[in-house]
Formats: sequence, C-alpha cells, structure tokens
Amino acid sequence: MKKNSSSPALPCACAAVDQFAGAWSRCFTGNVASSVLMASLILPGMAALVSRNAAAENAPEQSTIGLKYGSYKDSQPGFDRIKVSTPQMYAQVPIAGVWSIEGSASGDSVSGASSYWHTERSSASQMSDYRKAADLKVTRYFSRAAVSASVAYSTEHDYISRAIGLEGRWSSADNNRTWTIGYGLSRDRIDNTSNGTNTAIDQHKRTHEFMAGVTQVLTANDIAQLNLTRSIGAGYYDDPYKTLDQRPDQRNAWIALARLNHYVGQFDAALRGNYRYYTDTFGIRSHTVGIEWEQPFGRWSITPGARYYSQSAANFYLDPVLDATGQYDVGATLASGVGMTGPHSFDARLGAFGAATLSGKISCRVTPATVIDAKFEAYRQAAGLHAGTTGSPNLDPLRANFLQLGLTHRF
Repeated sequence: MKKNSSSPALPCACAAVDQFAGAWSRCFTGNVASSVLMASLILPGMAALVSRNAAAENAPEQSTIGLKYGSYKDSQPGFDRIKVSTPQMYAQVPIAGVWSIEGSASGDSVSGASSYWHTERSSASQMSDYRKAADLKVTRYFSRAAVSASVAYSTEHDYISRAIGLEGRWSSADNNRTWTIGYGLSRDRIDNTSNGTNTAIDQHKRTHEFMAGVTQVLTANDIAQLNLTRSIGAGYYDDPYKTLDQRPDQRNAWIALARLNHYVGQFDAALRGNYRYYTDTFGIRSHTVGIEWEQPFGRWSITPGARYYSQSAANFYLDPVLDATGQYDVGATLASGVGMTGPHSFDARLGAFGAATLSGKISCRVTPATVIDAKFEAYRQAAGLHAGTTGSPNLDPLRANFLQLGLTHRF
C-alpha cells in the first residue's frame, strides 16, 4: 500500500486508511481516530506537539504502559474496499526525575481494494500488506521547559519511511502560557519491484516541517492553543498503482490549527472545539471544524463528538466525463487533460468533496491507576457535502467505520 499518494489535506478513501495506520504512534498524545479527520501533517517525531497544554514542565512521576487495538473498514456503493486492523503497545518511563523515555510499536494489517478511477470499478485492484512501525522519544525536563528528540521508522513491502524530530517547550513564570517550537524531517523510499509492478523503482521523497505554537490559559475555565506548521516536500508524489498519474515533484503546505477547551462547571464537563486550515502548492484548500463534549459520571465518562471537513480539488485533478448513457467515458476524460503534457491525476482523493463524522467514546477508570476505553466513529464522504458548491462531479460517496479499544495502566 502506497503512503505518499495520499493527500495530506485528506480525509478520504485510502487517505483515511493511511492516516489511520500511521496515527497509532500518536494515540497516547491525542485522539487517534480524530487524527484521520484533522489530518495533521506533523511527523511522528513531532506528534506530541499538538496535544500540550500550558502547564509547568515536569517529568512524569509514574511509568505508563498501554495497549490499543484499532479496526477500520470503508466501502462505496456495492463495493467493499479497505480493512485495517492495528494492535499497538506503548510505554513511558521516567528517569531520575528529569528525564523520560517513551516509545510505541505497532503492526497494521491492510487488505481490500485500492480506490478506483471515479466510478470505474475495474481499476480497483485487490491488495494486502503488513506495515510495521516504531518510534522512540527522549525528553529532558527543566524547571519551566522541556526539550525532546525522537526517531520513527515504518516499513512495508513497497515503502520505507524514516523520521526524526526535535521539540522545545517553555512556560511563563505563572505557567499560564506555553510556547512550542519543533522541527521534523522524514525521508521516504518507494519501490514496488517486489510485486512485479516496476512502476516506481527506487524513488524518494523528503519532507521538512517547521512548527511554532502557543497555548494560553484564558480564564479559570478556558484554555486556547494556536499552532502554525510549514511543510516543504520534494520528490516522488505519483501513485504508481494508478494509470496516467503524474503529479508535481514538490509539495509545500501551510497548516494552521486552533483549539479551545472550556470547562462547563454546571455539568462538571469539558467542551472542546477546534478549527484547522490547510493550503498547499497542489492547489488544495481544506477546512476542518470539530467539537466534543466530555461528560464524567463517577468512574465513567462519555464523549460524543462531531467533525466536518471540506477540500477543494488539486489544480491538476481531472473530473470524470460521462457519455450519453451516463457511463464513464475514459477517452473523453483523457481528452479533457489538455494534451496530458503537464501534471494530471484521476485520483478521486484529489477532487473536491466534503465529509462528516459522528463519534462516541466511553471510558472507565477500573482502578485509580487503570483506564479502559472504547471509541467508535462513523464517517461519510461525498461531493455533495463540499462547502459552498457541489464538489467534483460523478464521485461515488464513501463510508467508513473506526473502532478503537484501549487499556492504560500507570505504576
């Protein structure tokens, strides 16, 4: 399964799968399934940057171990596509009161059919893959600051990714404000000669990411966060498993993320909202809005949520052309590509569409040190959900379900 063909603006189709599979290294620093919908571009080595609150920088006092299991399945009308199952292990250990080491390992089993051209099912090829991933992070804590370094690695039969990250955080004297800066570098290698395809032989891609953010305590009940990320990428962005797919060899992006958490004293609950804006040199613009309500009931808590996403089409995306009978006309669609001399793609993930997600999470603190949780998300994507317009024409809708089970213990 090819990771770099997915649009970082996401979420859609295999793009959602890619993020689901890759997000488990972040499942203890943020909401795993929502990362599919928020589509953060932060590299594995920088993942913790998105979840920090303004607070004194102290080393953890206890060790933490955790187990997570995730299941993903999507479908289109009359057509089941991708299934993913992902177990993960996580551990964090404090050292000498000023250090911590944390890491995770996961294995993603992926099977099903790749996305097809618009509504042409014949181009949806069957595939299966197994992805292994691991990351390690070391943090040094100071009185009001912390510095972290991390590495991450993942591999599958046609794709290898390596990443490093550096992060610094420091707080104001009253601990009501925290600044964060970070840098991430990923180097990917794509080579599908092992399965006889030979459409991508020893191809490479490199991405630099720079992030700056601030988290501010506004009132006794409110905390806000603003992060800005710059991504600079160069290399191989084509999808070797799609016919006539030629994309630019550079992709630069800006990502702005704003969050606001509010404590509702009347209900002893937390209301969390977020907004994310993404723009890149492919011509894609996307907006994401999300909201969650976390309500505790003694040892239990429930968290319903909703999220909406909308993206514009890439500059080189080609809309499908239908014939007089309403069938997909391959020749006419190819002819619409203005000679096909420049970048072009029929990949529906680069089209204009919208998506809506409803989620629910339940957790229970079975002992003071042990928490179990379960989360379910139902995702629907369609051109008609695109904000302001009807989106790209003749795109089949897509549905996906996410299930996440977790166990965390501190000692």
